[in-house]
This record gives sequence, structure tokens and C-alpha cells, in this order.
Amino acid sequence: MKRQGYSGKHGYIKPKKKRLRVERILLLLIILYIIIMGIIGIVRKIKNSNFSIISETIENNKSYFEYGSLSEKYEIEKLPDKTISISVIGDIMCHNTQYIDARTNEGYDFSYVFEDIKDEIESSDLAIGNLETTFAGSKVGYSSYPTFNTPEHLAIDLKEMGIDLLSTVNNHCLDKGYTGIVGTINELDNAGIVHTGTYASKEEADKITLIDVNGMKVAVVAYTYGTNGIPIPNGKGYCVNLIDREKIANDLEKAKNEKPDLIIAIMHWGTEYQKSPNSEQESLANFLFENGVDIILGGHPHVLQKMEKKEITYENGKKKDGFVIYSLGNFVSGQYQAGTRQSIILKLKVTKKGSDGMISIDSVDYTPIYTFKGNHYRILDMQSTIENYENGDTTYGSGTISTLRTELEQVKNRMGEKIE
Repeated sequence: MKRQGYSGKHGYIKPKKKRLRVERILLLLIILYIIIMGIIGIVRKIKNSNFSIISETIENNKSYFEYGSLSEKYEIEKLPDKTISISVIGDIMCHNTQYIDARTNEGYDFSYVFEDIKDEIESSDLAIGNLETTFAGSKVGYSSYPTFNTPEHLAIDLKEMGIDLLSTVNNHCLDKGYTGIVGTINELDNAGIVHTGTYASKEEADKITLIDVNGMKVAVVAYTYGTNGIPIPNGKGYCVNLIDREKIANDLEKAKNEKPDLIIAIMHWGTEYQKSPNSEQESLANFLFENGVDIILGGHPHVLQKMEKKEITYENGKKKDGFVIYSLGNFVSGQYQAGTRQSIILKLKVTKKGSDGMISIDSVDYTPIYTFKGNHYRILDMQSTIENYENGDTTYGSGTISTLRTELEQVKNRMGEKIE
């Protein structure tokens, strides 16, 4: 009887079942090797391929990109653009002639001063100004130059005119000492106006002023060259933001950490009654742009100075729009020196692009205004007042209209044309 797997002629041979098992194992190893090599090839292709944009403008805010050589389209959402309108006014001052004019049987009312230009301000998404006086209270006594203290009702009238945010830091912010700073802040809080530049506590001073404007996050910083020689109180160095490049750079880093869409700097700088910016203003403007500021709003000279739209280029090659107006002059005051009664309401249209997050300043326009003093103070839209006179309105006489024509021409020559 023969044993399985044995032949006397050929000697010992492997059983057939064992041979099939080995062949299957070899086949599986070959298949596994092919699969592994295929995976490695795909990974290499993916690693060496790039995403390429096929279209930036697709319906419903959608874009598509192609993935390497696989030619597969993936749909991604494109963020929408955000656009806001900003109105800016110059120095808000209050001399004794102004608050005497505003006195009523019930107290004080400044609202009539703004009636002609109110719509220009309240129609914007964000309205900004510089408050160059204090609200220290009636007990201290209302006062004019050289140390200002104004009836508090002005805060309410500014809010009703449409003002959203005020810089409170300037050379007159310490006119009534630290208590004047605190009183001013309290009155603006009561009126519902956001403020920046002076502070009642270190905790508040350490925060960056942020405001939401129709979904756009705006950071605002403000600084002054000085306080007319009035020393900042001991232990309260936080209460006034002085122009100091190291502090400004630190504040702007803090602001950028908040990831705002737009950064605005309000600067109290320059030389009084000079119609051109000085070298320090221009140097500071470049410094602010280099450190991330988008828009610079200047005040203090009490007369208008030029405005410029600039292209800012960062170290990484990215470019963005920047804008500076070196001085907006006086929005309202009792001053009478040449050029101190003419000003503008500056109008900016700003967009944050959804495609790359960069800011564009789409347009810069302005309305020339004039502080008229007849029986009462009134801020006039110069162009409209002249046109109304030419159409038969006799509210203002020929002498006033002649003055407005001269002042209007000066403003247009100084500020130039609308910027697109």
C-alpha cells in the first residue's frame, strides 16, 4: 500500500494541496505590492500638485478650485464684501459766545446750530468727531478759552445730530483736571456716544475701543501732542493718550490682536492756523500706516489741511488703501481768524473685500460748511445756501453769500476734487 505523497520512481513529492496554498500566498503578496505602490504614486502626485483657482466670480458668492491633475472641482463659499459709509467732522469747540447764544429758560439747547447739516451726518453708518472741550459740570462754572467747560446738553445735541464716536483727547482735555476728564466721560456715556483717548481708569485705558458698524469691526485709537502745559496727575498717567511712538506701536499691536476689519487713528497734532501739514505730521502718518492704520483723521490747527489717499505696501508685498486728512479744521467754534469758520463734512465709503480681507477706500467726498454768526450761530452747507439764494431765498443777504462764495472757493482749492 502506497503512502500519500510518495512514489517509488520519483522519490518524495509535496502534496497538491500544499502547493496550491503557497501559490495563493505568492499571488496575494504580489497584489498587495501593487496596491502599496499605487498608493505611494497617488500620494506623490497629491504632494506635488497645487490648487488652482478656476473662477473668482461665480454666482451665489461661490468659487471653484481644481485639485491637481485629478481635475475634480470642489465648491467653496466666498465671503461677501462689507461696505460702510463714514462721516467725519472737525474740532467741536464751545466759546462763551456759543453757550450764551444757546441759553434758554430751561437751560441750554445747541440743536438749532446743526439743523442745516444734520442729515449729512446722521445718514452715515458711522459719524466721528473731536470734542475739544470738557463737561466738568455747572458747579465748576462754564468757561471759555483758555480753559473750556461747556454745558452738558451739548453731548445730547451731538448725539441727536448723529454723532456715534468722539475723540476726547486734545490739548484742552485737562482744562478742568482729572475730574473734568471723568465728568466728560460720564456725560458722553449718558448720551450714548462712544469715546476714546481719555480714560477714568487704567482698566479702560488698557482696552482698545471697538465698535461694530453694520457687521464691520472697527478699532479706533486717538492721541494728542500735549495738554497746554497742564501736567497729567501723578499716578494717573493712563488718563491721557499722548503721542509716543512706542505706545502707539504697542496699542496698534493690541488692536490687531482683536482682528478688526478697519483701524482708525484720530490725531491731535500740527501747528495752529497753518494751512499745510508739517514734517512731523507727515512722518507720523507714515508710521501709523506702517503699523496697520487704515484711516488717519487729524485735528488741532483749526484750519483745513490737505487730504491724501495712498497705496500702502507691506513687507510681504500685499497692498492696501490708506487715507489721511491732516486737519479737518473747526466743525463749530466762536473763533474768527481767517479760515477758522470754514470746514468740511468728510464722507468716506469703505469696503472690506470678501475675497482677500483687504480694505479698499472706494470714494472720498466732502460737503463744505461754514459757521455763520448772525442773530444766532448756525452751520451752513455753503453750496446749498448759495444755490438757494440764487433761486430766490432771501434768508441770507448778498454780503453773506459773497463771503460764502469766497470761502467755498478756498475750501475747494485746499481739498481738491472728490477721490474715487
